Order: sequence, then C-alpha cells, then structure tokens
Amino acid sequence: MAELDPKVAALVDNATKDEDLDEDALIAALEDDSELDAFREQRLQQLHAEFSKAQQLRASDHGTYAEIKDEKALMDITTSTKLCVVHFFKPDFNRCRIMDTHLESLAPAHYEARLLRINVENCPFLVSKLKVQILPCVIAFIDGIGVDRIIGFEGLGRTADNFTTGDLEARLIRANVFQRSKFGGNGLGFTQNKKETKENEDDDDGDDDWD
Repeated sequence: MAELDPKVAALVDNATKDEDLDEDALIAALEDDSELDAFREQRLQQLHAEFSKAQQLRASDHGTYAEIKDEKALMDITTSTKLCVVHFFKPDFNRCRIMDTHLESLAPAHYEARLLRINVENCPFLVSKLKVQILPCVIAFIDGIGVDRIIGFEGLGRTADNFTTGDLEARLIRANVFQRSKFGGNGLGFTQNKKETKENEDDDDGDDDWD
C-alpha cells in the first residue's frame, strides 16, 4: 500500500476517530501548518483522496465491528471486500470475549478493513472448510483469500497470556490488512494470571478447543 505523508496520515487518523468527518477542517489544519514547503500541494491532494476514501468506506460499514449471523453473508462480504478480518467465536468463551474487546477498539481506527465476527455455531461449512478448531480464531482475508490466522492468543505478545491492542494491530499490519500503526504497541492490554487461567479453564472448557 502506498505510504501517506506523515502529516496527512496524522490528520486523517485523528479525524476518523470522530463520527462526522469534515474535510474543510482537515484542509485548514494542514494549511495552518507553519512549515511552508514544496510538498504542500501534494499533501492537499493526498488529504482529499484519503478523505474521500474514508467517506466511501464508512458508508459501506467499514470502521465498525459487526456480527454476521449467516455464513453465506460472511462469504459474500469477504469475497467482495478487499480487506477483511473475521473472528470466529463462541459467546461463552472468555478468550473470545477478550479478543472482541481488542477488535472493537481497532475497528474505528482501521476503517480500511472490515472487521467482523461470527459464532461458529452459525457457520459449520466455513468451520470445516477453514479447519477452525481452537478459539478464538481470527483470520485475515485479502480479496477473499486467507493471508494470516491467529489461533488463540499465539504470536501476539511477549507471552501467550500478555498482549495489547497494539500487538494485535502490529500482527494485522504485517498481514497487510491494516495500513499503519495507530496504537503503536500501546492501548488496551491483557495479562492473564494463574488464577484467571484456572477460572477460564473452568468457564471455557480448557484451552478453547471446542471441536
């Protein structure tokens, strides 16, 4: 993906945190920059293009974290949308609820991708086809093709039981479904101690292996 000028990226990222996007305010903020340089016109063009893209994506449910009830609808979305992240979950699994919290935080900032969730009980065909066996299972899709899979909390933080929203974001950036860092390794964190692990095992039937 093409890199945005850092000033343009910062303005757009701050603006897209709000529900109402105002291009005039973004342009004014850019024009008020005290640094006069040869890239001003290029930055204005980038800002307009990025703003227009954000508006179009927002109009098609990007920037939200939505539950899809029907697996055919999910297949239609993943094959017709360039960038998608899908969380396969069970509502009674504590680790799935934790993953939901992180994805819900990421969705408004990363409007470039659709972030979705589906209960595994509602998608038996996909569960079989994609070999989903351990939950939570998060699969990143580009043009309908799975490019990365997060099983449980593997590969996110320094340990399996210690990761932040920024860690999850970094993983999805490496998969090329997110454009750039907006949490920077910070943000909502999750650390699970031994007591919580035991409680989760009692609640979640072990290591979230539901099959």
